[in-house]
Amino acid sequence: MHSVLIELLIFSAAAIVFVPIFVRFGLGPILAYLFAGVLVGPMVLGWIKDPVVILHFSELGVVFLLFIIGLELAPARLWKLRDAIFGLGLLQVLVTGLLFMQIGLFFGLEKTAAFVAGFGLALSSTAFAVQLLEYHRQLNTRHGQGAFAVLMFQDIAVVPILALLSFFSGGKGESFTILGFVKVLAVIGATVFVGNYVIRHIFRMIAETKIREVFIAMALLVVLGTAVLFESIGLSMGMGAFMAGILLANSEYRHELVASLDPFKGLLLGLFFIAVGMSLDIHVIAAKPAIVLGITFAFMLLKGLIVFVLGRCFRFDKDSAKNMAFTILQGGEFAFVLFSVALSKGLLSYEQASIFNAAVTMSLMLTPLVFKLNQKYFRKSSDISERPFDVIDEHSSDVIIAGFGRFGQIVARLLRVEDISFTILDNDVLQVETARKFGNKVYYGDAGRMDILESAATAKAKFFVLAVDDMQKSIEIAQMVRKHFPAIEIIARARNRQHVIKLMELGITSIHREVYASSLEVAKDILVKKGANIEHVKRRLEIFKFHDAKILKEQFEHRDDEKKFISFTTKANAELEQVLKADREKS
Repeated sequence: MHSVLIELLIFSAAAIVFVPIFVRFGLGPILAYLFAGVLVGPMVLGWIKDPVVILHFSELGVVFLLFIIGLELAPARLWKLRDAIFGLGLLQVLVTGLLFMQIGLFFGLEKTAAFVAGFGLALSSTAFAVQLLEYHRQLNTRHGQGAFAVLMFQDIAVVPILALLSFFSGGKGESFTILGFVKVLAVIGATVFVGNYVIRHIFRMIAETKIREVFIAMALLVVLGTAVLFESIGLSMGMGAFMAGILLANSEYRHELVASLDPFKGLLLGLFFIAVGMSLDIHVIAAKPAIVLGITFAFMLLKGLIVFVLGRCFRFDKDSAKNMAFTILQGGEFAFVLFSVALSKGLLSYEQASIFNAAVTMSLMLTPLVFKLNQKYFRKSSDISERPFDVIDEHSSDVIIAGFGRFGQIVARLLRVEDISFTILDNDVLQVETARKFGNKVYYGDAGRMDILESAATAKAKFFVLAVDDMQKSIEIAQMVRKHFPAIEIIARARNRQHVIKLMELGITSIHREVYASSLEVAKDILVKKGANIEHVKRRLEIFKFHDAKILKEQFEHRDDEKKFISFTTKANAELEQVLKADREKS
Protein backbone atom coordinates (compact mmCIF):
# COMPACT_ATOMS: atom_id res chain seq x y z
CA MET A 1 0.00 0.00 0.00
CA HIS A 2 2.85 2.33 0.87
CA SER A 3 4.52 1.77 -2.53
CA VAL A 4 1.23 2.43 -4.38
CA LEU A 5 0.85 5.77 -2.60
CA ILE A 6 4.42 6.70 -3.50
CA GLU A 7 3.75 5.87 -7.17
CA LEU A 8 0.60 7.99 -7.11
CA LEU A 9 2.61 10.87 -5.64
CA ILE A 10 5.19 10.46 -8.41
CA PHE A 11 2.51 10.49 -11.12
CA SER A 12 0.82 13.55 -9.63
CA ALA A 13 4.08 15.46 -9.25
CA ALA A 14 5.16 14.60 -12.80
CA ALA A 15 1.86 15.84 -14.22
CA ILE A 16 1.90 19.03 -12.15
CA VAL A 17 5.47 19.85 -13.21
CA PHE A 18 5.49 18.97 -16.90
CA VAL A 19 1.96 19.58 -18.21
CA PRO A 20 1.94 23.38 -17.54
CA ILE A 21 5.42 23.70 -19.08
CA PHE A 22 4.54 21.79 -22.26
CA VAL A 23 1.20 23.58 -22.64
CA ARG A 24 2.95 26.92 -22.13
CA PHE A 25 5.17 26.18 -25.15
CA GLY A 26 2.24 24.95 -27.23
CA LEU A 27 3.22 21.27 -27.17
CA GLY A 28 0.03 20.02 -25.51
CA PRO A 29 -0.55 17.83 -22.44
CA ILE A 30 -0.15 14.43 -24.18
CA LEU A 31 3.50 15.00 -25.00
CA ALA A 32 4.03 16.17 -21.42
CA TYR A 33 2.60 12.92 -20.04
CA LEU A 34 4.76 10.86 -22.41
CA PHE A 35 7.92 12.74 -21.46
CA ALA A 36 7.09 12.37 -17.77
CA GLY A 37 6.59 8.63 -18.28
CA VAL A 38 9.96 8.20 -19.97
CA LEU A 39 11.64 10.18 -17.20
CA VAL A 40 10.16 8.37 -14.17
CA GLY A 41 10.09 4.95 -15.85
CA PRO A 42 12.54 2.08 -15.45
CA MET A 43 14.77 3.21 -18.33
CA VAL A 44 15.81 6.63 -16.90
CA LEU A 45 15.24 7.46 -13.22
CA GLY A 46 13.71 4.08 -12.39
CA TRP A 47 11.21 5.47 -9.87
CA ILE A 48 8.50 3.18 -11.34
CA LYS A 49 9.63 -0.41 -11.88
CA ASP A 50 6.63 -2.09 -13.55
CA PRO A 51 4.94 0.03 -16.26
CA VAL A 52 2.91 -2.91 -17.62
CA VAL A 53 0.67 -3.07 -14.54
CA ILE A 54 0.14 0.69 -14.67
CA LEU A 55 -0.62 0.49 -18.41
CA HIS A 56 -3.33 -2.15 -17.95
CA PHE A 57 -4.97 -0.23 -15.11
CA SER A 58 -4.79 3.10 -16.91
CA GLU A 59 -6.53 1.65 -19.98
CA LEU A 60 -9.68 2.42 -17.99
CA GLY A 61 -9.07 5.99 -19.13
CA VAL A 62 -9.76 4.87 -22.71
CA VAL A 63 -12.91 3.12 -21.46
CA PHE A 64 -14.23 6.32 -19.83
CA LEU A 65 -13.26 8.33 -22.90
CA LEU A 66 -15.27 6.07 -25.22
CA PHE A 67 -18.27 6.10 -22.85
CA ILE A 68 -18.35 9.90 -22.82
CA ILE A 69 -17.98 9.97 -26.63
CA GLY A 70 -20.89 7.54 -26.82
CA LEU A 71 -22.98 9.93 -24.73
CA GLU A 72 -22.44 12.57 -27.40
CA LEU A 73 -23.47 10.22 -30.21
CA ALA A 74 -27.19 9.50 -30.27
CA PRO A 75 -28.04 6.34 -32.27
CA ALA A 76 -29.42 8.43 -35.15
CA ARG A 77 -26.16 10.34 -35.40
CA LEU A 78 -24.09 7.16 -35.20
CA TRP A 79 -26.17 5.65 -38.00
CA LYS A 80 -25.08 8.51 -40.23
CA LEU A 81 -21.46 7.36 -39.75
CA ARG A 82 -22.14 3.79 -40.89
CA ASP A 83 -20.58 4.27 -44.34
CA ALA A 84 -17.43 5.76 -42.85
CA ILE A 85 -17.14 3.07 -40.15
CA PHE A 86 -17.76 0.00 -42.31
CA GLY A 87 -16.48 1.49 -45.56
CA LEU A 88 -13.56 3.79 -44.86
CA GLY A 89 -12.63 1.97 -41.63
CA LEU A 90 -12.73 -1.50 -43.21
CA LEU A 91 -10.65 -0.46 -46.20
CA GLN A 92 -8.10 1.35 -44.03
CA VAL A 93 -7.47 -1.77 -41.92
CA LEU A 94 -7.36 -4.15 -44.91
CA VAL A 95 -5.27 -2.01 -47.26
CA THR A 96 -2.81 -0.87 -44.58
CA GLY A 97 -2.52 -4.31 -42.96
CA LEU A 98 -1.98 -6.18 -46.23
CA LEU A 99 0.54 -3.63 -47.53
CA PHE A 100 2.55 -3.73 -44.30
CA MET A 101 2.37 -7.53 -44.36
CA GLN A 102 3.85 -7.62 -47.87
CA ILE A 103 6.64 -5.26 -46.80
CA GLY A 104 7.37 -7.55 -43.84
CA LEU A 105 7.57 -10.56 -46.16
CA PHE A 106 9.89 -8.63 -48.45
CA PHE A 107 12.26 -8.02 -45.53
CA GLY A 108 12.33 -11.69 -44.58
CA LEU A 109 9.65 -12.09 -41.89
CA GLU A 110 7.73 -15.33 -41.61
CA LYS A 111 4.13 -15.18 -42.88
CA THR A 112 2.61 -15.21 -39.40
CA ALA A 113 5.09 -12.64 -38.09
CA ALA A 114 4.43 -10.42 -41.12
CA PHE A 115 0.67 -10.71 -40.51
CA VAL A 116 1.04 -9.70 -36.85
CA ALA A 117 3.35 -6.80 -37.67
CA GLY A 118 1.26 -5.62 -40.62
CA PHE A 119 -2.13 -5.57 -38.93
CA GLY A 120 -0.68 -4.50 -35.58
CA LEU A 121 0.84 -1.40 -37.15
CA ALA A 122 -2.36 -0.77 -39.16
CA LEU A 123 -4.22 0.01 -35.93
CA SER A 124 -4.18 3.54 -34.51
CA SER A 125 -4.59 4.88 -30.99
CA THR A 126 -8.15 5.84 -30.07
CA ALA A 127 -6.93 7.50 -26.87
CA PHE A 128 -4.29 9.63 -28.60
CA ALA A 129 -6.30 10.61 -31.67
CA VAL A 130 -9.55 11.45 -29.87
CA GLN A 131 -7.75 13.33 -27.11
CA LEU A 132 -5.92 15.42 -29.71
CA LEU A 133 -9.15 16.15 -31.56
CA GLU A 134 -10.96 17.08 -28.35
CA TYR A 135 -8.11 19.28 -27.12
CA HIS A 136 -8.07 21.18 -30.41
CA ARG A 137 -11.91 21.20 -30.67
CA GLN A 138 -11.93 19.21 -33.90
CA LEU A 139 -13.86 16.05 -32.97
CA ASN A 140 -17.05 17.31 -34.62
CA THR A 141 -15.32 18.51 -37.80
CA ARG A 142 -15.45 16.56 -41.06
CA HIS A 143 -11.99 15.06 -40.59
CA GLY A 144 -12.63 14.50 -36.87
CA GLN A 145 -15.73 12.41 -37.57
CA GLY A 146 -13.88 10.51 -40.31
CA ALA A 147 -10.97 9.71 -38.00
CA PHE A 148 -13.37 8.65 -35.26
CA ALA A 149 -15.20 6.30 -37.64
CA VAL A 150 -11.92 4.63 -38.65
CA LEU A 151 -10.92 4.24 -34.99
CA MET A 152 -14.29 2.65 -34.20
CA PHE A 153 -13.82 0.02 -36.90
CA GLN A 154 -10.24 -0.63 -35.76
CA ASP A 155 -11.52 -1.41 -32.27
CA ILE A 156 -14.00 -3.87 -33.80
CA ALA A 157 -11.30 -5.40 -36.03
CA VAL A 158 -9.15 -6.35 -33.01
CA VAL A 159 -11.49 -9.29 -32.28
CA PRO A 160 -11.07 -11.18 -35.59
CA ILE A 161 -7.35 -10.36 -35.68
CA LEU A 162 -6.86 -11.92 -32.24
CA ALA A 163 -8.94 -14.91 -33.35
CA LEU A 164 -6.64 -15.37 -36.37
CA LEU A 165 -3.64 -15.39 -34.03
CA SER A 166 -5.19 -18.34 -32.21
CA PHE A 167 -5.78 -20.05 -35.57
CA PHE A 168 -2.18 -19.49 -36.72
CA SER A 169 -0.80 -20.85 -33.45
CA GLY A 170 -2.90 -24.02 -33.67
CA GLY A 171 -5.63 -22.89 -31.22
CA LYS A 172 -9.29 -23.26 -32.02
CA GLY A 173 -10.21 -19.63 -31.51
CA GLU A 174 -13.50 -19.30 -29.68
CA SER A 175 -14.55 -16.35 -31.83
CA PHE A 176 -14.99 -18.70 -34.82
CA THR A 177 -17.48 -21.01 -33.06
CA ILE A 178 -21.25 -20.73 -33.42
CA LEU A 179 -21.56 -20.66 -29.64
CA GLY A 180 -19.16 -17.72 -29.41
CA PHE A 181 -21.06 -15.82 -32.09
CA VAL A 182 -24.40 -16.46 -30.37
CA LYS A 183 -22.90 -15.35 -27.05
CA VAL A 184 -21.75 -12.04 -28.59
CA LEU A 185 -25.20 -11.39 -30.09
CA ALA A 186 -26.91 -12.28 -26.80
CA VAL A 187 -24.74 -9.92 -24.77
CA ILE A 188 -25.20 -7.06 -27.25
CA GLY A 189 -28.98 -7.64 -27.29
CA ALA A 190 -29.12 -7.76 -23.49
CA THR A 191 -27.07 -4.56 -23.27
CA VAL A 192 -29.45 -2.76 -25.64
CA PHE A 193 -32.51 -3.95 -23.71
CA VAL A 194 -31.12 -3.08 -20.28
CA GLY A 195 -29.80 0.26 -21.50
CA ASN A 196 -33.14 1.29 -23.00
CA TYR A 197 -35.60 -0.10 -20.48
CA VAL A 198 -33.84 -0.60 -17.16
CA ILE A 199 -30.82 1.68 -16.62
CA ARG A 200 -32.70 4.93 -17.23
CA HIS A 201 -35.31 4.08 -14.61
CA ILE A 202 -32.58 3.18 -12.12
CA PHE A 203 -30.85 6.51 -12.76
CA ARG A 204 -34.18 8.27 -12.25
CA MET A 205 -34.69 6.61 -8.86
CA ILE A 206 -31.13 7.39 -7.78
CA ALA A 207 -31.42 11.01 -8.96
CA GLU A 208 -34.53 11.44 -6.81
CA THR A 209 -32.45 10.65 -3.71
CA LYS A 210 -30.27 13.70 -4.56
CA ILE A 211 -27.20 11.89 -3.19
CA ARG A 212 -24.48 12.70 -5.71
CA GLU A 213 -21.99 10.03 -4.63
CA VAL A 214 -24.58 7.29 -5.24
CA PHE A 215 -25.22 8.69 -8.72
CA ILE A 216 -21.48 8.65 -9.43
CA ALA A 217 -21.24 5.08 -8.10
CA MET A 218 -24.04 4.01 -10.45
CA ALA A 219 -22.32 5.73 -13.38
CA LEU A 220 -19.07 3.88 -12.59
CA LEU A 221 -21.00 0.61 -12.32
CA VAL A 222 -22.56 1.10 -15.77
CA VAL A 223 -19.26 1.99 -17.44
CA LEU A 224 -17.09 -0.67 -15.80
CA GLY A 225 -19.86 -3.29 -15.87
CA THR A 226 -20.42 -3.06 -19.62
CA ALA A 227 -16.66 -2.87 -20.21
CA VAL A 228 -15.98 -6.07 -18.26
CA LEU A 229 -19.00 -7.81 -19.81
CA PHE A 230 -17.83 -7.11 -23.35
CA GLU A 231 -14.27 -8.13 -22.53
CA SER A 232 -15.58 -11.48 -21.22
CA ILE A 233 -17.00 -12.33 -24.67
CA GLY A 234 -13.87 -11.34 -26.56
CA LEU A 235 -14.77 -7.75 -27.48
CA SER A 236 -12.83 -4.76 -26.20
CA MET A 237 -13.76 -2.99 -22.97
CA GLY A 238 -13.87 0.28 -24.86
CA MET A 239 -16.53 -1.03 -27.26
CA GLY A 240 -18.72 -2.04 -24.32
CA ALA A 241 -18.43 1.36 -22.69
CA PHE A 242 -19.01 3.07 -26.04
CA MET A 243 -22.25 1.13 -26.59
CA ALA A 244 -23.43 1.96 -23.06
CA GLY A 245 -22.80 5.63 -23.78
CA ILE A 246 -24.78 5.51 -27.04
CA LEU A 247 -27.75 3.89 -25.30
CA LEU A 248 -27.78 6.71 -22.73
CA ALA A 249 -27.16 9.49 -25.27
CA ASN A 250 -30.82 10.53 -25.30
CA SER A 251 -31.20 10.23 -21.54
CA GLU A 252 -32.09 13.28 -19.47
CA TYR A 253 -29.08 12.45 -17.28
CA ARG A 254 -26.53 12.67 -20.11
CA HIS A 255 -25.04 15.97 -18.96
CA GLU A 256 -24.89 14.81 -15.35
CA LEU A 257 -23.06 11.63 -16.41
CA VAL A 258 -20.49 13.63 -18.38
CA ALA A 259 -19.89 15.98 -15.45
CA SER A 260 -19.53 13.04 -13.03
CA LEU A 261 -17.15 10.92 -15.10
CA ASP A 262 -15.05 13.56 -16.85
CA PRO A 263 -12.57 13.89 -13.94
CA PHE A 264 -12.02 10.10 -13.91
CA LYS A 265 -11.48 10.12 -17.66
CA GLY A 266 -8.93 12.94 -17.51
CA LEU A 267 -6.90 11.45 -14.67
CA LEU A 268 -6.85 7.91 -16.07
CA LEU A 269 -5.99 9.09 -19.59
CA GLY A 270 -3.10 11.08 -18.17
CA LEU A 271 -1.96 7.97 -16.34
CA PHE A 272 -2.33 5.95 -19.56
CA PHE A 273 -0.06 8.32 -21.49
CA ILE A 274 2.50 8.27 -18.66
CA ALA A 275 2.43 4.44 -18.73
CA VAL A 276 3.01 4.46 -22.51
CA GLY A 277 6.03 6.69 -21.98
CA MET A 278 7.35 4.35 -19.28
CA SER A 279 7.04 1.33 -21.59
CA LEU A 280 9.49 2.79 -24.13
CA ASP A 281 12.45 0.40 -24.26
CA ILE A 282 15.40 2.73 -24.70
CA HIS A 283 17.83 -0.22 -24.82
CA VAL A 284 16.17 -1.55 -27.99
CA ILE A 285 16.35 1.89 -29.61
CA ALA A 286 20.01 2.25 -28.56
CA ALA A 287 20.88 -1.21 -29.87
CA LYS A 288 19.14 -0.85 -33.24
CA PRO A 289 18.27 2.81 -33.73
CA ALA A 290 18.20 2.69 -37.53
CA ILE A 291 15.75 -0.21 -37.62
CA VAL A 292 13.39 1.21 -34.98
CA LEU A 293 13.37 4.72 -36.41
CA GLY A 294 13.16 3.38 -39.97
CA ILE A 295 10.10 1.27 -39.14
CA THR A 296 8.53 4.18 -37.23
CA PHE A 297 8.89 6.79 -39.94
CA ALA A 298 8.07 4.36 -42.76
CA PHE A 299 4.83 3.02 -41.30
CA MET A 300 3.65 6.49 -40.21
CA LEU A 301 4.31 7.91 -43.68
CA LEU A 302 2.65 5.02 -45.54
CA LYS A 303 -0.27 4.89 -43.15
CA GLY A 304 -0.87 8.62 -43.52
CA LEU A 305 -0.76 8.35 -47.33
CA ILE A 306 -3.25 5.44 -47.31
CA VAL A 307 -5.66 7.34 -45.05
CA PHE A 308 -5.36 10.42 -47.27
CA VAL A 309 -6.06 8.49 -50.50
CA LEU A 310 -8.97 6.58 -48.97
CA GLY A 311 -10.37 9.82 -47.56
CA ARG A 312 -10.36 11.36 -51.02
CA CYS A 313 -12.03 8.21 -52.41
CA PHE A 314 -14.79 8.68 -49.82
CA ARG A 315 -15.32 12.27 -50.98
CA PHE A 316 -13.50 14.06 -48.19
CA ASP A 317 -12.17 17.37 -49.43
CA LYS A 318 -8.40 17.59 -49.79
CA ASP A 319 -7.80 19.49 -46.56
CA SER A 320 -10.08 17.21 -44.49
CA ALA A 321 -8.44 14.06 -45.88
CA LYS A 322 -5.01 15.46 -45.03
CA ASN A 323 -6.03 16.48 -41.52
CA MET A 324 -7.49 13.01 -40.93
CA ALA A 325 -4.24 11.41 -42.11
CA PHE A 326 -2.16 13.50 -39.71
CA THR A 327 -4.49 12.47 -36.87
CA ILE A 328 -4.41 8.65 -37.13
CA LEU A 329 -1.00 7.82 -38.60
CA GLN A 330 0.39 6.51 -35.29
CA GLY A 331 0.37 3.00 -33.86
CA GLY A 332 -2.18 2.11 -31.19
CA GLU A 333 -2.60 0.64 -27.75
CA PHE A 334 -4.06 -2.56 -29.23
CA ALA A 335 -0.80 -3.14 -31.09
CA PHE A 336 0.83 -3.78 -27.69
CA VAL A 337 -1.85 -6.40 -27.02
CA LEU A 338 -1.38 -8.09 -30.42
CA PHE A 339 2.41 -8.18 -30.11
CA SER A 340 2.17 -9.52 -26.55
CA VAL A 341 -0.25 -12.30 -27.57
CA ALA A 342 1.85 -13.15 -30.64
CA LEU A 343 4.97 -13.37 -28.47
CA SER A 344 3.23 -15.70 -26.00
CA LYS A 345 2.07 -17.95 -28.87
CA GLY A 346 5.49 -18.04 -30.50
CA LEU A 347 4.45 -16.07 -33.57
CA LEU A 348 6.99 -13.31 -32.84
CA SER A 349 10.45 -13.50 -31.32
CA TYR A 350 11.28 -11.40 -28.28
CA GLU A 351 13.54 -9.16 -30.39
CA GLN A 352 10.84 -8.64 -33.03
CA ALA A 353 8.17 -7.84 -30.43
CA SER A 354 10.52 -5.39 -28.68
CA ILE A 355 11.34 -3.60 -31.94
CA PHE A 356 7.67 -3.28 -32.98
CA ASN A 357 6.64 -2.14 -29.49
CA ALA A 358 9.39 0.49 -29.56
CA ALA A 359 8.26 1.66 -33.02
CA VAL A 360 4.65 2.02 -31.86
CA THR A 361 5.72 3.91 -28.74
CA MET A 362 7.93 6.21 -30.82
CA SER A 363 5.01 6.89 -33.17
CA LEU A 364 2.82 7.81 -30.20
CA MET A 365 5.45 10.22 -28.94
CA LEU A 366 5.81 11.78 -32.39
CA THR A 367 2.05 12.14 -32.98
CA PRO A 368 1.50 15.38 -31.00
CA LEU A 369 4.48 16.97 -32.77
CA VAL A 370 3.33 15.85 -36.23
CA PHE A 371 -0.22 16.96 -35.48
CA LYS A 372 1.02 20.38 -34.34
CA LEU A 373 3.21 20.64 -37.44
CA ASN A 374 0.16 20.15 -39.62
CA GLN A 375 -1.88 22.66 -37.61
CA LYS A 376 0.77 25.32 -37.88
CA TYR A 377 2.23 24.94 -41.37
CA PHE A 378 0.22 22.65 -43.62
CA ARG A 379 -3.41 23.56 -43.00
CA LYS A 380 -4.73 25.78 -45.78
CA SER A 381 -8.13 26.33 -44.22
CA SER A 382 -9.42 26.32 -40.69
CA ASP A 383 -12.79 24.81 -39.89
CA ILE A 384 -14.78 27.48 -38.04
CA SER A 385 -16.20 24.86 -35.69
CA GLU A 386 -12.72 24.47 -34.15
CA ARG A 387 -12.82 27.96 -32.68
CA PRO A 388 -12.80 27.89 -28.85
CA PHE A 389 -15.81 29.29 -27.01
CA ASP A 390 -15.58 32.90 -25.86
CA VAL A 391 -14.62 33.87 -22.34
CA ILE A 392 -17.77 35.42 -20.88
CA ASP A 393 -17.05 38.51 -18.83
CA GLU A 394 -20.61 39.21 -17.67
CA HIS A 395 -20.99 39.23 -13.88
CA SER A 396 -24.79 39.07 -13.98
CA SER A 397 -27.72 39.89 -16.25
CA ASP A 398 -31.47 39.91 -15.80
CA VAL A 399 -31.98 37.81 -18.93
CA ILE A 400 -30.01 35.02 -20.63
CA ILE A 401 -30.86 34.62 -24.34
CA ALA A 402 -29.87 31.26 -25.83
CA GLY A 403 -29.87 31.61 -29.61
CA PHE A 404 -29.49 34.81 -31.61
CA GLY A 405 -31.49 34.00 -34.73
CA ARG A 406 -34.49 35.90 -36.01
CA PHE A 407 -36.41 35.24 -32.77
CA GLY A 408 -33.66 36.07 -30.27
CA GLN A 409 -32.66 39.23 -32.15
CA ILE A 410 -36.08 40.86 -31.81
CA VAL A 411 -36.25 40.00 -28.10
CA ALA A 412 -32.77 41.50 -27.54
CA ARG A 413 -33.58 44.74 -29.41
CA LEU A 414 -36.68 45.45 -27.33
CA LEU A 415 -34.88 44.60 -24.06
CA ARG A 416 -32.06 46.99 -25.03
CA VAL A 417 -34.54 49.84 -25.56
CA GLU A 418 -35.92 49.27 -22.06
CA ASP A 419 -32.40 49.15 -20.53
CA ILE A 420 -32.86 45.56 -19.34
CA SER A 421 -29.52 43.77 -19.05
CA PHE A 422 -29.09 40.53 -20.99
CA THR A 423 -26.40 38.04 -22.06
CA ILE A 424 -26.62 36.39 -25.48
CA LEU A 425 -25.22 32.90 -26.19
CA ASP A 426 -25.06 31.29 -29.63
CA ASN A 427 -23.06 28.27 -30.83
CA ASP A 428 -23.15 29.23 -34.53
CA VAL A 429 -19.88 31.06 -35.10
CA LEU A 430 -21.04 32.54 -38.43
CA GLN A 431 -24.15 33.92 -36.76
CA VAL A 432 -22.02 35.38 -33.97
CA GLU A 433 -19.61 37.07 -36.40
CA THR A 434 -22.49 38.48 -38.46
CA ALA A 435 -24.21 39.84 -35.35
CA ARG A 436 -20.98 41.50 -34.17
CA LYS A 437 -20.63 43.34 -37.48
CA PHE A 438 -23.86 45.15 -36.59
CA GLY A 439 -22.62 46.09 -33.12
CA ASN A 440 -24.29 43.31 -31.13
CA LYS A 441 -22.45 41.79 -28.18
CA VAL A 442 -22.95 38.06 -28.66
CA TYR A 443 -20.87 35.35 -26.99
CA TYR A 444 -19.87 32.27 -28.93
CA GLY A 445 -20.83 29.48 -26.55
CA ASP A 446 -22.97 26.37 -26.26
CA ALA A 447 -25.92 27.00 -23.91
CA GLY A 448 -26.19 23.23 -23.53
CA ARG A 449 -22.93 23.09 -21.57
CA MET A 450 -22.96 23.54 -17.83
CA ASP A 451 -19.64 25.42 -17.72
CA ILE A 452 -20.92 27.98 -20.25
CA LEU A 453 -24.13 28.55 -18.30
CA GLU A 454 -22.19 28.99 -15.07
CA SER A 455 -19.74 31.48 -16.63
CA ALA A 456 -22.72 33.45 -17.96
CA ALA A 457 -23.96 33.82 -14.33
CA THR A 458 -27.22 32.03 -15.14
CA ALA A 459 -27.86 31.47 -11.43
CA LYS A 460 -28.23 35.24 -10.95
CA ALA A 461 -30.57 35.80 -13.92
CA LYS A 462 -34.35 36.09 -13.61
CA PHE A 463 -35.36 34.94 -17.10
CA PHE A 464 -33.95 32.45 -19.59
CA VAL A 465 -35.12 32.99 -23.18
CA LEU A 466 -34.83 29.69 -25.05
CA ALA A 467 -34.59 30.73 -28.71
CA VAL A 468 -32.51 27.83 -30.10
CA ASP A 469 -33.59 26.71 -33.56
CA ASP A 470 -32.83 22.98 -33.19
CA MET A 471 -35.72 21.23 -31.42
CA GLN A 472 -33.70 18.46 -29.76
CA LYS A 473 -31.03 20.91 -28.61
CA SER A 474 -33.73 23.21 -27.25
CA ILE A 475 -35.18 20.40 -25.14
CA GLU A 476 -31.75 19.38 -23.83
CA ILE A 477 -30.99 22.97 -22.76
CA ALA A 478 -34.39 23.27 -21.10
CA GLN A 479 -33.75 20.06 -19.14
CA MET A 480 -30.38 21.32 -17.92
CA VAL A 481 -31.65 24.78 -16.93
CA ARG A 482 -34.70 23.34 -15.14
CA LYS A 483 -32.52 20.92 -13.19
CA HIS A 484 -29.59 23.14 -12.22
CA PHE A 485 -31.28 26.58 -12.12
CA PRO A 486 -34.83 25.88 -10.90
CA ALA A 487 -35.41 29.48 -9.74
CA ILE A 488 -35.05 31.01 -13.21
CA GLU A 489 -38.17 31.38 -15.38
CA ILE A 490 -37.82 29.86 -18.84
CA ILE A 491 -39.55 31.60 -21.73
CA ALA A 492 -39.30 29.27 -24.72
CA ARG A 493 -39.75 29.49 -28.45
CA ALA A 494 -41.21 26.33 -29.99
CA ARG A 495 -41.16 25.18 -33.60
CA ASN A 496 -44.40 23.20 -33.54
CA ARG A 497 -47.00 21.54 -31.30
CA GLN A 498 -44.77 18.51 -30.65
CA HIS A 499 -42.06 20.85 -29.42
CA VAL A 500 -44.60 22.63 -27.20
CA ILE A 501 -45.69 19.32 -25.65
CA LYS A 502 -42.07 18.31 -24.94
CA LEU A 503 -41.46 21.64 -23.20
CA MET A 504 -44.70 21.33 -21.24
CA GLU A 505 -43.49 17.96 -19.94
CA LEU A 506 -40.61 19.84 -18.33
CA GLY A 507 -43.02 22.16 -16.53
CA ILE A 508 -42.44 25.16 -18.79
CA THR A 509 -45.57 27.26 -19.14
CA SER A 510 -44.42 30.33 -21.07
CA ILE A 511 -44.11 28.87 -24.59
CA HIS A 512 -44.43 30.75 -27.88
CA ARG A 513 -44.85 28.96 -31.21
CA GLU A 514 -42.72 30.74 -33.77
CA VAL A 515 -45.28 30.96 -36.61
CA TYR A 516 -48.49 30.91 -34.57
CA ALA A 517 -49.07 34.66 -34.18
CA SER A 518 -47.92 35.51 -37.71
CA SER A 519 -50.25 32.82 -39.15
CA LEU A 520 -53.21 34.38 -37.38
CA GLU A 521 -52.21 37.81 -38.69
CA VAL A 522 -52.03 36.49 -42.26
CA ALA A 523 -55.49 34.93 -41.91
CA LYS A 524 -56.88 38.19 -40.49
CA ASP A 525 -55.32 40.17 -43.35
CA ILE A 526 -56.93 37.94 -45.97
CA LEU A 527 -60.38 37.98 -44.31
CA VAL A 528 -60.40 41.77 -43.99
CA LYS A 529 -59.31 42.24 -47.60
CA LYS A 530 -62.10 39.89 -48.66
CA GLY A 531 -64.58 42.28 -47.04
CA ALA A 532 -65.14 40.79 -43.58
CA ASN A 533 -65.85 43.13 -40.68
CA ILE A 534 -62.66 43.79 -38.73
CA GLU A 535 -64.34 43.42 -35.33
CA HIS A 536 -65.92 40.12 -36.32
CA VAL A 537 -62.55 38.83 -37.56
CA LYS A 538 -60.85 39.80 -34.31
CA ARG A 539 -63.52 37.98 -32.31
CA ARG A 540 -63.06 34.82 -34.39
CA LEU A 541 -59.33 34.95 -33.88
CA GLU A 542 -59.88 35.17 -30.13
CA ILE A 543 -62.25 32.19 -30.32
CA PHE A 544 -59.62 30.29 -32.33
CA LYS A 545 -56.87 31.07 -29.81
CA PHE A 546 -59.06 30.09 -26.85
CA HIS A 547 -60.10 26.74 -28.33
CA ASP A 548 -56.62 26.03 -29.71
CA ALA A 549 -55.11 26.45 -26.24
CA LYS A 550 -57.79 24.13 -24.88
CA ILE A 551 -57.02 21.53 -27.58
CA LEU A 552 -53.28 21.75 -26.84
CA LYS A 553 -53.92 21.04 -23.17
CA GLU A 554 -55.96 17.96 -24.07
CA GLN A 555 -53.30 16.82 -26.57
CA PHE A 556 -50.76 17.02 -23.77
CA GLU A 557 -52.92 14.67 -21.70
CA HIS A 558 -53.11 12.13 -24.57
CA ARG A 559 -49.47 12.47 -25.68
CA ASP A 560 -48.50 8.91 -24.71
CA ASP A 561 -51.34 7.22 -26.61
CA GLU A 562 -50.95 7.81 -30.34
CA LYS A 563 -54.42 6.48 -31.28
CA LYS A 564 -56.22 8.63 -28.71
CA PHE A 565 -54.05 11.61 -29.65
CA ILE A 566 -54.95 11.36 -33.35
CA SER A 567 -58.62 10.64 -32.65
CA PHE A 568 -59.00 13.55 -30.23
CA THR A 569 -57.09 15.98 -32.49
CA THR A 570 -59.23 15.14 -35.53
CA LYS A 571 -62.45 15.51 -33.56
CA ALA A 572 -61.36 18.70 -31.76
CA ASN A 573 -60.25 20.42 -34.99
CA ALA A 574 -63.60 19.61 -36.61
CA GLU A 575 -65.47 20.99 -33.59
CA LEU A 576 -63.40 24.19 -33.65
CA GLU A 577 -64.27 24.78 -37.29
CA GLN A 578 -67.96 24.28 -36.46
CA VAL A 579 -67.71 26.86 -33.65
CA LEU A 580 -66.11 29.38 -36.01
CA LYS A 581 -68.74 28.77 -38.71
CA ALA A 582 -71.51 29.23 -36.15
CA ASP A 583 -70.01 32.56 -35.08
CA ARG A 584 -69.77 33.68 -38.71
CA GLU A 585 -73.42 32.82 -39.38
CA LYS A 586 -74.45 34.57 -36.17
CA SER A 587 -72.67 37.79 -37.17
